[in-house]
Amino acid sequence: MKRVLWLLLAVYASVPVVLYLCPWILAHMVFCHLLRFPLLVDLSRPELLLKHTRNLYLATEEGVSVGVWHTLPASQWEEAAGKSPEWHQETLGDGAPVVIYLHGNVGSRALSHRVQLVKMLSAAGCHVLSLDYRGFGDSTGEPSEAGLTSDALHLYKWVKHGAGAGAGPLLLWGHSLGSGVATNAAVQLQRQGVAIDALILEAPYTKIGEVVVQHRLSQLYMFLPGFEQLLWSILEKNNIKFANDENLKLLSCPLLILHSEDDAVVPHHMGLKLHQIAVEAKEARNSGVPVQMVSYGSGLGLSHSNIYKDPQLASVVRTFLQNLR
Repeated sequence: MKRVLWLLLAVYASVPVVLYLCPWILAHMVFCHLLRFPLLVDLSRPELLLKHTRNLYLATEEGVSVGVWHTLPASQWEEAAGKSPEWHQETLGDGAPVVIYLHGNVGSRALSHRVQLVKMLSAAGCHVLSLDYRGFGDSTGEPSEAGLTSDALHLYKWVKHGAGAGAGPLLLWGHSLGSGVATNAAVQLQRQGVAIDALILEAPYTKIGEVVVQHRLSQLYMFLPGFEQLLWSILEKNNIKFANDENLKLLSCPLLILHSEDDAVVPHHMGLKLHQIAVEAKEARNSGVPVQMVSYGSGLGLSHSNIYKDPQLASVVRTFLQNLR
């Protein structure tokens, strides 16, 4: 028994040292891209999970190919039968809203809660483009903050220019880790003179580092002097920042934040803080763009990934999109 206790103590004590010597471990923990759930899913055949969804691959840069699912609005399902890939691409210009869905860490675009959210958006009349960043799912390459942002930007520009988007709004929907990808991409587009039509953030954080230091595993070591600073320095070495708080100070696009009060991964107070930042930025610019937050009570049990279960979510999204026009 003593040997087991000493072994556990040795493992516990070695964690800070291992992180210091191998900073890439923390980056892998942030992305969790090697956990390719769900298992045994053929990502090239999305029709097994989603009706009238086409799989495609985009080369976002040399040596990097990312997988994307394009799900049509439910109203177009009957018309889509037997149509070519070219027809599907052309429909992106039909005036319906186009949502670029940027998911969180762990797994691929086939995870159940992601599929269910896409079904809801399709039923609400949206085209949905579900992206697996580099290193996730069947996409090639290795993830990094700059790389994930580049993948999102490439997909946005492919829709906006290559696919010939029409009069319908084109928006970014970022969940959890993807919220940082979404705001990064929106800021870069704005700097290029392109104001995105809208931004929806689901369970967003202030900075990814604040999620890391508040994680339950990190809390086991917070009594150690300098441990929190070690985590921040490792994130800096890995060029991982994902600063939604800083990005929202710069952005002038319409914003909708969705957050559950019982979120055990990204605390609800972070969503509240981001909403406050966005409102203050809007007031400073004397801007009339909508800035909205929907909070879900703990009693609903929606937690971090189940906001799609809200029966009013489709109505919330429709109303938000209608206010853009």
